[in-house]
Formats: sequence, structure tokens, C-alpha cells
Amino acid sequence: MSINFEELDYQETELGELILRRRRMVSLDGAEVFEIKLGDSFLMSSLFTRVEIALAELGLAELDAGELDVVVGGLGLGYTARAALENPSVKSVVVIEALPAVIDWHRRGLVPLGAQLSSDPRCRFLRGDFFRLADGAALDPENPGKRFHAVLLDIDHSPRALLHPRHGSFYESKALRRLAAHLHPGGVFAMWSDDPPEEEFLQALDLAFGSSRAHIVQFHNPLLDCDAASTVYVACGGTTTAVSAAARIP
Repeated sequence: MSINFEELDYQETELGELILRRRRMVSLDGAEVFEIKLGDSFLMSSLFTRVEIALAELGLAELDAGELDVVVGGLGLGYTARAALENPSVKSVVVIEALPAVIDWHRRGLVPLGAQLSSDPRCRFLRGDFFRLADGAALDPENPGKRFHAVLLDIDHSPRALLHPRHGSFYESKALRRLAAHLHPGGVFAMWSDDPPEEEFLQALDLAFGSSRAHIVQFHNPLLDCDAASTVYVACGGTTTAVSAAARIP
């Protein structure tokens, strides 16, 4: 392969062709970029990590300092998990990933954060379907009945743009209430979306958790030399008044 492009792994999965590749961007002074592609969709690029990091920062900012147990739904390149572990209050992070190849990339050190996450004693990779676990009796089957302080989700592109049709029911209030049962009182659910805030989903979050907010997170796209934006939803347990207006952060 060209020194500027290398396919590191290729797997056939139930969701489509899964590809990990590395490219050197000559237009960006030779910056090394890792990309995950599933079927025809780009799942993640190490060139754009601002929102993955903001997902952890915004979600955990709603919690008081303490020994926090966190679930991350979707491993990807690991930036949300690392951001959670960088919070000094976090005691443990369980990362639920449906595709075993993605976990393998981290354990083999094929991705930039793999060695760091794999060697952190607070971090554990769990192979499983996040949506089925959230709908069941335990998010972490190794610890039945355990509750968590925060769940950070980054799997589907948005509540409407799904990687698989079976995920659709999760974004309704009934399934979200089942997820809320896995949280401590006052716990937080935060989720990434590549689409603008959706009022219907905010209402479903309000019904399940009590309050919700949509944060618009802006970032720069150096390839197109323009600004882009994604959404981070944050829902908190309790009975406070729901906030549905978007809050802009740098």
C-alpha cells in the first residue's frame, strides 16, 4: 500500500463491512489520521474528536464529585472513554462494544489510544449489544443489579439515522425509562448525534429522566476549512423543569 494510505483491518460483520484504515494527510502537513468505516458510512475519524470528548465532559459535568461508575456505549477510537477516565472523579468505565474487531484493535494497539485504554485498570471492554443490555436486567452482566452514575452513548448517527433498524425503539420514552433504571438517582444519560437537536427526542428524554438539554458542539473541519456542528443530548434524573433550548459551547 502507499505510504500515505494503509488498510489496517477488514472484517465482515452483521452491520456491514468494517474497515480500519490509516492515512497520512499531505494537505495537513503529513498528519496521521485513523478512520473507521462501516459499510458506506464513516463512523469515526481521529481528525474529528471534539464532540466525542465533549460527550464525556458535558455528561459528567452534571454530577457531583465522587467515585463515579460510568458506562460508555460504543468504543470507536476510544476518545469518549479516555475523556471519561481523565475526569478525576471517575472510578470505573465499562465500554460496551458490539463489534469484537473494534475491541481487538485496541488490545493489539492498532489505534492511537488502544494501549492507554487497555492498560488502565479502571477501564474494561465488554463485548455486547448496548441496546439489548439497556433493555434488560443488567447493563453489566458481570455485575447484575449494579447501577451507574452516567451512561455515555455514541453508536447511531442520530435518533433517526440508525446503524440498524432494531435500534429504533430505544429512542422512545418507554425504552429510555428502562435505561434510567440502570442509573443511580440523579444519574445522567448523555448521547452524541450528528443531526441538529430534535424536539421529539428531547420530549422523550424529559418523560424518562425529568430534564434534558441539547448542546450544540462546534468544531473545525480542516479538510473543508469550515466549521461544523453536532449535538450532545444530556438528560438528568430528578424532577427539575426540562430545558429544551440548545446551549452553545465553544
